[in-house]
Amino acid sequence: MENSRQQFDALLATCVQKGASDMHLSSDELICFRIHGILSTFGDTLFSAKNVEAMAQSVMTEKQFADFHLNKSLDMGYFDPAGDRFRINCYWAMGKPAMAIRYLDQRLLSFEELFLPQQLRELANLHSGLVLVTGATGSGKSSTLAVLLNEINETRSCHIITVEDPVEFVHKNKKGIIHHREVHNDVPSYADAMRAALREDPDVIMVGEMRDLETMQAAITAAETGHLVFSTLHTGEAIGAIERFIGHFGGEEQSVARHRLGMVLRAVISQRLVVKRDGKGRVPAVELLSVNMAVANMIQSSKTRQIYSLMESSGDGTMWTLDQDLAKLVKNNIITKDVALRTCNDRNSFDKMVNVAPRGNR
Repeated sequence: MENSRQQFDALLATCVQKGASDMHLSSDELICFRIHGILSTFGDTLFSAKNVEAMAQSVMTEKQFADFHLNKSLDMGYFDPAGDRFRINCYWAMGKPAMAIRYLDQRLLSFEELFLPQQLRELANLHSGLVLVTGATGSGKSSTLAVLLNEINETRSCHIITVEDPVEFVHKNKKGIIHHREVHNDVPSYADAMRAALREDPDVIMVGEMRDLETMQAAITAAETGHLVFSTLHTGEAIGAIERFIGHFGGEEQSVARHRLGMVLRAVISQRLVVKRDGKGRVPAVELLSVNMAVANMIQSSKTRQIYSLMESSGDGTMWTLDQDLAKLVKNNIITKDVALRTCNDRNSFDKMVNVAPRGNR
């Protein structure tokens, strides 16, 4: 077992050394790394099913290994001997074990280093309400949440609770204090953690993912009772996040849910990672919806699709669409127009946006 763990740790070290965001380990296949969004094979070693299972078992507890066989998949966090952290999903494919491993760079980068718009920093000044960060898997949602929590932790005397499966970024106490609660290890479920959090004197609650109606209801309740709540959804745009959220409620409950969400929602960040012009790394293209009275009224009156026009025409820098941000990235020579066209939502209107996009920092 020790040899399997050493072998696995060596593969993780290679992942970090190569600057990969993800590593895929499959039975009887070459190992794969994802670097700057591109997946490619590495080396010439084929790992047997027995070998892959032994490596997985070497980093699991007995209970986790039993759950892996019982449920056919398992999520876990892992620190290697070098102190690097990884999120590991173990699963079965065609009766053989496999692992998808995400490298979680524990360096808490700044807004500038992550190339995030400075307007996002203002969200750390909120004291109550709900903030959603949306995007596909691997779009940088966790990094954005981490930098927001770090900003709060460094500037405010407050109690922060995170609920994750597994814990990704491990924060240390600074001006604030922070407790990480890992689903399955520290608490049975997201919903249980949210109910308990309200009895733990929190100021800020970060929910890694809202997967069910009960967790969503608990998040709204926490925001209504004066707490600041951050969470994520897997949607491609800000308006889609609102509709996805409301869609979890039954027909008769949707009217009440719209009213409650309109009252507590403060902002929706939607982002996609795009390749830089020089091909060396990626930057986030960010859509920001700041919820003012007009937006809240549109949410409550089932007119969410009208919000897009409001975002597009806003000139005060508090909100903008993804396509507008892509246009600015092109105008500032950070990404190519071809990359932007492959990413934008409306190719027909994108050219006009590039022509009018301002130069300069976000």
